[in-house]
Amino acid sequence: MEMNDNEKIEEISRHMSEIIRLLGEDTSRQGLVKTPVRAAKALWFLTQGYRSDASSLMREALFDHEGSKVIIVKDIEFYSLCEHHVLPFFGKVSIGYIPDGKIVGLSKLARIVNVFARRLQVQERLTAQLCEEVGRTLGAKGVIVHCTAEHLCMKMRGVEKQDSATTTVEYSGMFASDPILRQEFFNALR
Repeated sequence: MEMNDNEKIEEISRHMSEIIRLLGEDTSRQGLVKTPVRAAKALWFLTQGYRSDASSLMREALFDHEGSKVIIVKDIEFYSLCEHHVLPFFGKVSIGYIPDGKIVGLSKLARIVNVFARRLQVQERLTAQLCEEVGRTLGAKGVIVHCTAEHLCMKMRGVEKQDSATTTVEYSGMFASDPILRQEFFNALR
């Protein structure tokens, strides 16, 4: 029988309690008694993208439109968890697309950023998934996605480089074949 969400959170909580114990802590001490449940609920929230469908979310707000050359929504903030260390990475995404008769409600682009960011993720795949989803669902003539993020796996452990940031870019359609169009997008981001 499939577990419901509350049962899954309770199971995660039991595992979190064991992890905290294995780290050398006493899970019965005052500050930690409710930590396993709080951590489980936080992890469930931070991975809610697994329980969301970006395509259907975007299809809720598709509109017929002729005329716009490029539509850009920039500086959409996001928070994600690195799939390698389960540590946060966070930053901003800008999405541009060339409509082919259809546009999407602007807030839906921000919402699909959350769908893909709220999973165990790598920035490169996040950027590619956004580009692919916007192109596929809108049937856009071209899509471009620019993502810049800071990774706590680089800042808190490993090389411990506090000022590092990573930028990824993915593009398709007319943005792939027209460097002037790409430059227009980057100029708009400035």
